[in-house]
Amino acid sequence: MPSTSRPAGGWTRYLRTLNHGKVGWTIGFALAVAILLNPIFSPPFLVVLGRTMFVALVLLLAFTAAGNWPQKLLPRWLMQTLAVALAAPVATLGVYLVATGGDVLAILQHPGRVSGFIWISGSALIIGLVLALGAQVRERDAQARSLQLQFELDRAQLEKQAVDARLALLTAQIEPHFLFNTLANVQALVETGSPRAAEVLKSLIAYLRAALPKLHESGASGGMPALVNEVTLVRSYLELMHLRMPDRLQFSVEVPPELLSLRFPPMALLTLVENAVRHGIDPGEEGGRIEVGGRQEADGSLRLWVADTGVGLADNAAPGTGLANLRARLASVFGAAARLELSEQPPHGVRAEIVLPKPEES
Repeated sequence: MPSTSRPAGGWTRYLRTLNHGKVGWTIGFALAVAILLNPIFSPPFLVVLGRTMFVALVLLLAFTAAGNWPQKLLPRWLMQTLAVALAAPVATLGVYLVATGGDVLAILQHPGRVSGFIWISGSALIIGLVLALGAQVRERDAQARSLQLQFELDRAQLEKQAVDARLALLTAQIEPHFLFNTLANVQALVETGSPRAAEVLKSLIAYLRAALPKLHESGASGGMPALVNEVTLVRSYLELMHLRMPDRLQFSVEVPPELLSLRFPPMALLTLVENAVRHGIDPGEEGGRIEVGGRQEADGSLRLWVADTGVGLADNAAPGTGLANLRARLASVFGAAARLELSEQPPHGVRAEIVLPKPEES
């Protein structure tokens, strides 16, 4: 079975290279040569056309066969050139042997046949070599373009894998940061004996049931969730924080309904809200208010913000891990078009804004 399958595959590949375009160009050149040589030949035009067409098709077969031959001794371009150079006189000789019934002397002793042999074989040799070299140059160009495209595809895949790995690392850093902070809040209630500790813990369990399946969603893999999921998590988190400090935290979440179906990186808005609670509301004795909102700009970009009336930005405050990771995540997914902007909120507080290029709907 192996010995019969290999030739079949070779013949299939060989016949596949003999497409209609190559055959059509070959017949066209044979017709052009017959028209040019007809005035110097005594036989009728159809006889001259038959001879040139036969020689041209033999050259095409020889060129194609040499291209499919295993490259062990000689490179393919050299084999194809030699095949055309040998096929031109041999095919022309075959034409005249058929015409003379195989009598070689009848060819050599007839000046018209010798002249015809020279004209046809010489024309076939010159045109065949020019076309063969041209085909080889085009083939090399096509191979070079194909290799370049393959290199670019491989590079893009490697870059995507690098981005996926980086996002996985950044998300792994964000998840414990958020969860440990939340659990620390519950611990503080339990240690102080607050009667609302059980209620807060119940809310936390409900929140984690909704949040944990979404923590592993990645914007780089094409599975970016809708903004409605993020808004739901933000509202749940703020309700949980409000239960912990009802007299010190007020909040509102107002995102237009038409934006909720847009794709949005998970944990991005929640990171800003958690940061506002931890660094803005918690340190102040009077607490404050957190407002979450969003809109779509005229150019289609998406702008979401978290504004708090907490203690504001400290002059010597270093950027936190959460915000640094969030900037890196946004840059990895959206490039330079994504921005995370922090500004003072008069009379005191911080306004954090995420600006993303025009997102797709989920």
